[in-house]
Amino acid sequence: MVMTTKGYNVAVVGATGAVGEKMLETLKKKNFPINELHLLSSKRSAGKEVEFKGETYMVKEATPESFEGIQIALFSAGGSVSKQLAHEAVKRGAVVVDNTSAFRMDPDVPLVVPEVNENDIEKHNGIIANPNCSTIQMVAALKPIQDRFGLSRIIVSTYQAVSGAGAKAVDELQTQSQAYLNGEELNPEILPVGGEKHHYPIAFNALPQIDVFQDNGYTFEEVKMINETKKIMHDDSISVAATCVRLPFFSAHAESVYIEVDDANISVKDIQNAIKEADGIVLEDDPANQVYPTPLSAAGKAEVFVGRVRKDLDHDNGFHLWIVSDNLLKGAAWNSVQIAESLIKNNWL
Repeated sequence: MVMTTKGYNVAVVGATGAVGEKMLETLKKKNFPINELHLLSSKRSAGKEVEFKGETYMVKEATPESFEGIQIALFSAGGSVSKQLAHEAVKRGAVVVDNTSAFRMDPDVPLVVPEVNENDIEKHNGIIANPNCSTIQMVAALKPIQDRFGLSRIIVSTYQAVSGAGAKAVDELQTQSQAYLNGEELNPEILPVGGEKHHYPIAFNALPQIDVFQDNGYTFEEVKMINETKKIMHDDSISVAATCVRLPFFSAHAESVYIEVDDANISVKDIQNAIKEADGIVLEDDPANQVYPTPLSAAGKAEVFVGRVRKDLDHDNGFHLWIVSDNLLKGAAWNSVQIAESLIKNNWL
């Protein structure tokens, strides 16, 4: 166990998963002040060894007793694990940053993107929720626009990487792509949703379903984007509509976003300037030279990238934006660690 003269006892739950691995990379990159590091997982993954800052750690099964002495617990092991163990961690003195949908819409749990609503962290009762990956990048990009010009409507279509559906979905894309190029039969087993009756090939395809359908015809992913956006931006009056699509690439989500602002007299330049001055947002918008963000260019980076800002041709207060960000970093691990940093910086533990 690595010990420092000053630091915090940190647990990472789901340490062997894709997001858990990114959490460890982020903790290392940010030089997060760690006194003791505890790596936890399901019983199936317990016993694996993971390296962190030159030390080898044994991954242990997550149980209620695992959180004795823990001050910060980063959860990313699925909603059922969070529902089972998050309150147990809080009982033992930990503050939980949860990267699942388990508590996002709980009125007593802050749902936080630090660039948007950092002060909500102070209201926590032991649990802070990390929003859905596609929501995070959108609200981060739109917050500076909302602050300056008001915001009344959002219509978003997402183009989401398969890594958002887990490692098996990534493997399925690789296998299917090779099979398609070889002229072989494709045998989908995971996407669009592992537990659903029907599966469709993702290779060279587009699947207009992410998560299960609700009675209103929207998928759960779309409902999450709608409800989470209103909660994070503190405005239930914003009209939000979403269509979420899975595409055959590995990392970083892209979004086509239409917005309507309250001020009809602003220009594209005004929107661009608001974006440029915001923390964690990078404007890549020079259409004359074909400059705009893509999933490949955003992969592995922590920022949210915005391009193709243009005014709607029929509505003076309407604008279109293209927003791209790494779904495993800013959309998950990076945002979670940012929340933990805010807890420490503001003495909100």
